Amino acid sequence: MIQRRTLVRPDPESAAEHLRLPSGHDERVAGFGVMGLPFASGHYLAFRDFPVSSFAPSYRSVWHRDPDGVWTFYATTPGAQSCSRYFSSATPIAPVQCDIRSSWVTPWSLQISIAGLLDWRVDIHSTTATRLASAIGSALPASAWRSAATLAAMSRAVGPLLGMGRVQLGGTLPNGQWYRITPKKVWAVSNSRATLHGRELGAPRPLAEQASLGDFRLPQRGICVVGHGCFETLDVGRHRCDRLQLSR
Repeated sequence: MIQRRTLVRPDPESAAEHLRLPSGHDERVAGFGVMGLPFASGHYLAFRDFPVSSFAPSYRSVWHRDPDGVWTFYATTPGAQSCSRYFSSATPIAPVQCDIRSSWVTPWSLQISIAGLLDWRVDIHSTTATRLASAIGSALPASAWRSAATLAAMSRAVGPLLGMGRVQLGGTLPNGQWYRITPKKVWAVSNSRATLHGRELGAPRPLAEQASLGDFRLPQRGICVVGHGCFETLDVGRHRCDRLQLSR
């Protein structure tokens, strides 16, 4: 009997529905993300939607960097169960737990909102470069993504290929944990419009200086991915836990 393979359409909405956690004993997430998007006003936004995680219930997170370089992390779960678990020491502002709505207007357009704060639309498209990156990311076995040499080589290649600036798919995050990012499918942001506190952030445009959080460098161009993230398990005795309200 011939088994038919389930085909996943190439649009980001469909791809985001077909991910499982990778195997392992470290901390892991899987889902969709707008890795980052810089605006002409100097503001920077990023978005994560992780329906599966080894250390938390499903959650959404919005990252915001103001023109002065101050980061604020918003999430639908407490700081210790969200991206702030790895980044909280990079900002003087405590993690903000709030409702974050996201909906696919079309399979290629995503609407993200935080009531009274943010209204953000992201239009996405596929390019020759993103299709090549997706083909490579989907073909590499899990063992390759665990290799420091492979991550370093991919980092050097992906930045110029996608026009993202410098990229580091593996390294150390502000709270001290190591990380590995595994992009399986990649797309580019074709257009975006965002208002923060009712003010337009302007057109997408690279920052004067690329932003970074520890070794993790935020892209200078709007890039969306579906993939996995693996992180060193939080150890309250060795890692920073700024504003996470964890007991030692």
